[in-house]
Amino acid sequence: MKNYYRPEIDGLRCLAVISVILYHAQIIIFDFHSFTGGYIGVDIFFVISGYLITSIILREIIEKGDFSFKNFYERRARRILPALLFVILASIPFSWVYLYPIELVSFSKSVLYSLGFGSNFYFHYSGLEYGSPEGLLKPFLHTWSLSVEEQYYLLFPVILFSVFKYFRKYFFHFLLFSFIISLIFANWGSKNYPSLTFYFLHARIWELICGSLIAYFEIKQGHRNKNKILSQALPILGLSLIISSIFFFDNKTFHPSFYTLIPVTGVTLILWYTDTFDIVSKILSYKLLVGIGLISYSLYLWHYPIFVFTAKLNLTEGNIFKKLFI
Repeated sequence: MKNYYRPEIDGLRCLAVISVILYHAQIIIFDFHSFTGGYIGVDIFFVISGYLITSIILREIIEKGDFSFKNFYERRARRILPALLFVILASIPFSWVYLYPIELVSFSKSVLYSLGFGSNFYFHYSGLEYGSPEGLLKPFLHTWSLSVEEQYYLLFPVILFSVFKYFRKYFFHFLLFSFIISLIFANWGSKNYPSLTFYFLHARIWELICGSLIAYFEIKQGHRNKNKILSQALPILGLSLIISSIFFFDNKTFHPSFYTLIPVTGVTLILWYTDTFDIVSKILSYKLLVGIGLISYSLYLWHYPIFVFTAKLNLTEGNIFKKLFI
């Protein structure tokens, strides 16, 4: 049972990282703030992660009757840590020169927490609201989502392996129950405890499980959708839901919440209904988009520190070379 490469997933990653970058760039066109919902790119990543990680775990259990946690965690560490360490090391000299002492203390704490995959806890308990102007003083604010994913990587394989191996009859029920409970918590918490709900894993589990459900049914049935009409229509609907969320969501939208079902549903429609012949798959499989998707993790890591130090240097005004070297 092989994991077949799906280039449209890398195209989705491209859409996700570009939307996040454009959101953080705070682009204004004719006094209109564009890409105000670009933060949903992170939610796209969560659904994709849920799909891919569940596929890896379930296929290995079915093929081998067991699962190597050691190999799994080693692969995750090799993929995540080297790039993260490099960005941290590259950011230290700029932070030392351009951050105020109190900002440098905060920067140091965020680095330590990000290395321990707990920066989501740090930013929540430090009272930092995501999307606020103060965020442009925190070069590693964006690592909150990396911490959420790593916490998921640490916990979910153990739980999924145990449930699938010993309670396989109830595996779907477990996923569905977890999805419903997490979504309810997210919707209620986004209105009552917005910071905690935004930053913490419990309110993001449902997004990851959306991907898990797609992987489960694909493996159980041995295929995804086979209806050619639906394969042409529903991926277009899915892409429309994602793009409309990028443009019409904003910082006042409760998130994550029932509203977040809109882009998440869009991602699941694409994951389940695309094939090699539908128009959305062809668009997302375009070489440029796939290429960007393949480096999306690095782009995500680099873009926010660059934006922070650019803002510090006021590089968008005046002579850039003068600001840098004089």
